[in-house]
Amino acid sequence: MASKDDTQAKAPLETRNVVQFLRSSKSGMKIRVGALNGKRVDYFKGKSAVKALLSPAYAKVKNVPKITTEAEAEALLQSSIQYAFYLRVDRGAPTGSSVSPRHVTVVPQQQFAQDAYFVWLYEGSQWTTYAGGLLMVALMLAAVMFPLWPPVMRLGVWYLSIAMLGLLGAFFGLAIIRLIFYIITVVIASPGIWIFPQLFADVGVIESFIPFWEWDVQKKKAGKKKKVKAPAGASPEEQLANNGGAFIEEVGDESPEQSRPGSRSARVEEVPDVDS
Repeated sequence: MASKDDTQAKAPLETRNVVQFLRSSKSGMKIRVGALNGKRVDYFKGKSAVKALLSPAYAKVKNVPKITTEAEAEALLQSSIQYAFYLRVDRGAPTGSSVSPRHVTVVPQQQFAQDAYFVWLYEGSQWTTYAGGLLMVALMLAAVMFPLWPPVMRLGVWYLSIAMLGLLGAFFGLAIIRLIFYIITVVIASPGIWIFPQLFADVGVIESFIPFWEWDVQKKKAGKKKKVKAPAGASPEEQLANNGGAFIEEVGDESPEQSRPGSRSARVEEVPDVDS
């Protein structure tokens, strides 16, 4: 019986390129975490894969089949199942709490559908994982062998750490000073002044210090335009102009349930513009 790796090696180059795109972050697919035979696995929904194949990012990939419709995307995803890059599964109950990964089981009938779920058996390129592992080991060895470093390197690391701590302390000191200054200005010069008002905003580093100061004025939201009631005795044309095309007519309240007879209310009636 052929193994999973042997089956995947038989896939054409175009199919492998499609699978690599779907497995990468460029596809934008929503990846879920499940449990298959006691092992944590990634799985996705068929609809997410179809959307990825119809996205502009897929159109930029080279050496892949051209996809223009959902039917073509479904046919391509169906043909890729035979190479065991992914398999259709059924979702079960969570392994623990409601937020825990769900149990997934492989179904006998491997038919692609947009509302079905598919588990990834293809891990993708692992060079980044290996490179990260080697870098982690190198950093740990460097930290352990710090006493054996040359004096110049140890002195440089000490200066660098002091500079980082000083920068962090300056940032917190600036935050405290600007808060104290704001409280003082609120008392003596309401509504108050913020130093570096963009300091904690979601902007770039340089934009965080521009402008230097700013009044703490709340931005007013654009409210709805109020309709102005035309004075009594105005012509219909004047009432339309004052109320933006809405004619306001005062009528008597005919409801017998009102405790105050003869009360008056306003009724808004849309009429066509006489000027048009």
